[in-house]
Amino acid sequence: MFDQNDIRKIEERGSSVSEVEAQVERFRKGFPWLDIVAPATPGNGIKVLGDDAADRAVAYYENASVAGKCKFVPASGAASRMFKDIFAGLAALEDGKDPGAESSAGKLASNIEKFAFYTREMFGTPADNAEYRREVAAKVLGGEGLGYGSKPKGVIRFHRYPDGECRTAFAEHLVEAQDYMRNADGSANIVFTISPEFGKLFEDALEEVKAAYEARYSVRFSISFTCQEKSTDTVAVDLKNRPFRTEEGELLFRPAGHGALIHNLNAIEDELVSIKNIDNVSNDRFLPVTAKYKKVLMGVALSLRDRIFGYLNALDKAGDSVCPTLCDEIERFLAEELSITLPPVACPSERVALLRSKLDRPIRVCGMVRNQGEPGGGPFIVKSKDGSTNLQILESVQINMGDEASREMLAGATHFNPVDLVCCLRNYKGEKFNLLEYVDQDAGFISSKSYQGRELKALELPGLWNGSMSDWNTCFVEVPLETFNPVKVVLDLLRPAHQGE
Repeated sequence: MFDQNDIRKIEERGSSVSEVEAQVERFRKGFPWLDIVAPATPGNGIKVLGDDAADRAVAYYENASVAGKCKFVPASGAASRMFKDIFAGLAALEDGKDPGAESSAGKLASNIEKFAFYTREMFGTPADNAEYRREVAAKVLGGEGLGYGSKPKGVIRFHRYPDGECRTAFAEHLVEAQDYMRNADGSANIVFTISPEFGKLFEDALEEVKAAYEARYSVRFSISFTCQEKSTDTVAVDLKNRPFRTEEGELLFRPAGHGALIHNLNAIEDELVSIKNIDNVSNDRFLPVTAKYKKVLMGVALSLRDRIFGYLNALDKAGDSVCPTLCDEIERFLAEELSITLPPVACPSERVALLRSKLDRPIRVCGMVRNQGEPGGGPFIVKSKDGSTNLQILESVQINMGDEASREMLAGATHFNPVDLVCCLRNYKGEKFNLLEYVDQDAGFISSKSYQGRELKALELPGLWNGSMSDWNTCFVEVPLETFNPVKVVLDLLRPAHQGE
């Protein structure tokens, strides 16, 4: 299948021939559908906290002992998809075809003064004509203007404030971190996952605000940038599941989706990690509710951590004399708090071993918002390979849409995950978990792409908050919709959460 040149290129990437052969075999075999038991809903997999319970969770977080906190922000994406409709509008305008005032390009031009990246020097006074629409689109996207069409989302100016300050999405994450992720020593640690070609842009964005924010908020930022490892790229195949080759005869490797970032997350030393996408930030007006519910999630996570650690220590102390009453209590805890039900076991020692294996795992608490039609993974109760049940975030591609029962359960989902997670990454002995041991390799998916005008199939690794965290202890908590303010297309910046008063 591979010649000596292929083998050399594979090894230069930090991969191995056996790994690439396994990827090709995965294309041929496909991925199994997830065995869904039920959608997670309020009272059945999703916790809905009243005001008092939310306040108690915040207090628990603020008083808990934690071996370091860190914010983890996937930020490697270019903004090309954010401006997809504007690119199309610009192409039409340059062909002499005006898409009109109600098109995306038209709305961008007519509302240009409302965007944080507007300046009168660059864009002048808005006008309702095709030439002005073309000029605005060209200056927003092209190198003669802002060049946003080829920059990462993180360095795009999202918000303008009454005092004239304009903040990028990157800057807003710094402001958030100093509020709810500050360590006891006054530091705020943030890891941004970026593409290597954007390193200088992010470094400049940090330099622009770091000193001013540290003085304003009395904080010390520890910012690091990490890149998706080349060794996690996966080989592409043609429509006959043969390794895809470029016109030059080279194997084609592609980034394997955000699931590859489990390696970057695994490198973090801090115990408590908050995960949030780069584009999910809002105007400062929404920071109080955002920060409160991040603290709620962290309080729930740390409360679960402490109960789990207590049970594991009790099992250690009991040794070979574990009483059935303790086992019964642990089983109730697993069922009530984590939706884990266990398969039958043959003897008491097997029961203890199974309980220990279910307890001694990384923890994640995921914010869930009411489904408003936004894209995002859904919360479900699924059956694992060992016969137990647990909570998972599933994408639609993991669900067998040819099965009527699965379609009905998908339709019955009331919430979705806006990538709002809190993770506890150390075990009850204070040791770091090796997160790579908790990935379900069967939870990836195959997508259709093209290269050089030719169709191909691409392999997506188990998603970071899907299959890469499949074997974690999971809890879902409802959070207010106000905490979810993504910017998927540039016109989303016109929503109230991204505008001033």
